[in-house]
Amino acid sequence: QLQLVESGGGSVQAGGSLRLSCVASGHFYQIYCMGWFRQAPGKERERVATVYTGNGLHQTRYADSVKDRFTISQPNAGNTLYLQMNSLRPEDTGIYYCAAARECSPDFGYWGQGTQVTVSS
Repeated sequence: QLQLVESGGGSVQAGGSLRLSCVASGHFYQIYCMGWFRQAPGKERERVATVYTGNGLHQTRYADSVKDRFTISQPNAGNTLYLQMNSLRPEDTGIYYCAAARECSPDFGYWGQGTQVTVSS
């Protein structure tokens, strides 16, 4: 089994920054895509960012809502995933989940428990 544990969430004022971390443990082989998702109460879950490390690549993708503000990283395609969030806005508020899969599509099979991010005006 693979376990994912997020950390780094908290409360910040608009314009501030946070860095989320996700540590994977257990059977990490055949995991080539990791990502961050978020969900606000009453809203659909949103794919925030992904990083693909299969086939010797290091491909990142971002939702339009976070481009140029957030950065996803997975150093050396290792067991730790980060999400650097800058210029935070109140609409970034939600529960952020770390996820892992063999491929980035169509869906992710492993999920963390989530960490709360709250951005105040």
